[in-house]
Amino acid sequence: MRARTRRMSGFTLIELMIGLMLGLMVTSAAIGIFISNSNIHRATESLGRIQENARVAFELMARDIREGGGNLCSRNLPIANVLNNAGTDWWASAPAIRGYGGTQAFPDRPFGTAAGQRVAGTGAIEIVSSGTVSVTIDDHAPTNANLQVNTPDHGLTPGDILIACDQRQATIFQMTGPGQAGVGVHNHTIVHNRGGAFVPGNCTQNLGFDPMSRCPSSGQADHMYAPNSQLARLRAVRWYVGHNGRGGHSLYQIALRNNGLHVEEVAEGITNLDFMFLPVGGAAYVAPAAVADWSQVVAVQVAVTLQGGIAERVGTDGAALQRQFAHVVTLRNRLP
Repeated sequence: MRARTRRMSGFTLIELMIGLMLGLMVTSAAIGIFISNSNIHRATESLGRIQENARVAFELMARDIREGGGNLCSRNLPIANVLNNAGTDWWASAPAIRGYGGTQAFPDRPFGTAAGQRVAGTGAIEIVSSGTVSVTIDDHAPTNANLQVNTPDHGLTPGDILIACDQRQATIFQMTGPGQAGVGVHNHTIVHNRGGAFVPGNCTQNLGFDPMSRCPSSGQADHMYAPNSQLARLRAVRWYVGHNGRGGHSLYQIALRNNGLHVEEVAEGITNLDFMFLPVGGAAYVAPAAVADWSQVVAVQVAVTLQGGIAERVGTDGAALQRQFAHVVTLRNRLP
């Protein structure tokens, strides 16, 4: 009977407490491993998004910077600008590149805190160049202000700011018509008349270069673009850090489309931009304020600071993850 009683006896209190303690230890270890793996996963995801945003930012900005100040025909061409009040709009200036330091606001757009406005203390850059997609000029009738191009599907519409070039010069002007011959059907003719309903409009239909004035007089001898000259939209773009309206900062682009400026958010999590510039013959990159002649800039150093999502505080001391990247871009059209 005594042996049967021993076989039926249960755990003692000490044995139960030891068992519970061991169970808690195993459970705590499992929970710790789960939390650690979850944090690693969140950090990896955050870093992946940062790297992807960095790739997007560098790729798109580098593409514009590389083409800065260039055209489709030849280097260092004299450029005629026949737009009305050509000096009043940054995008209507000759193809160029210009940087802004963290305390330099755009002349026409101050710093601000609303969505799409530039963040104070961050750098910016603006680039004007010939577009990379062009059509070929087959014939030019200056007296009629007509350019005939090699395809009816050129995609150009009245109001577009265009740049034509050959081996002698380039001209910035506005397309005034006709653009379309019927619904959805383009024709070969690009018109560049003076005046009209478009803003800013052309001050003359002549496309010649006048070294004494940004806008040639109507009595000046015109320039005729011979067959095989090139015609493209003017590419004008600004890159900057702006408030995204969601409590964070993003990379923004202001681009010229038709004759208007369009603001677009490009990549989230960009908190700072910094640009340094290398002049011809320079020994080192310099800040925007130290550039004496923007036409002499041959390379740009771009530094980008990126931050992970505010909700994903997986960095040091529970802060959001941050990374900095730097990249150097040379201006293709200004290389020796």
